[in-house]
Amino acid sequence: VQLQASGGGSVQAGDSLRLSCAASGGTFSDYKMGWFRQAPGKEREFVSAIGRRGARTDYADSVKGRFTISRDNAKNTMYLQMNNLKPEDTAVYYCAADLGVSANLRRLAVYDYWGQGTLVTVSS
Repeated sequence: VQLQASGGGSVQAGDSLRLSCAASGGTFSDYKMGWFRQAPGKEREFVSAIGRRGARTDYADSVKGRFTISRDNAKNTMYLQMNNLKPEDTAVYYCAADLGVSANLRRLAVYDYWGQGTLVTVSS
């Protein structure tokens, strides 16, 4: 499975961005999906995750109420709508796919495949 993240950019605080993660080479609906981010000098951290059919979602407390994860299995694509962006959201955002049975989608080690990352820069 190959994952291609896109949609990053440089924005002002309070702006919005929508990230996309396009998957190829597998059956997209078989995968639970997640978004992670890594800020300069920091470890990669969980942002959000979504179940195979999109009914189950999870968010880090730092983004809850501002970010919305979704997926379109017909288009093999996952999205992250980011509203009211803050400077502390600045990071490289990665999408990831999990083919396993783990219920804890907040753990990096759960994921089998990773995209290359897309940079989001939020200035104040």
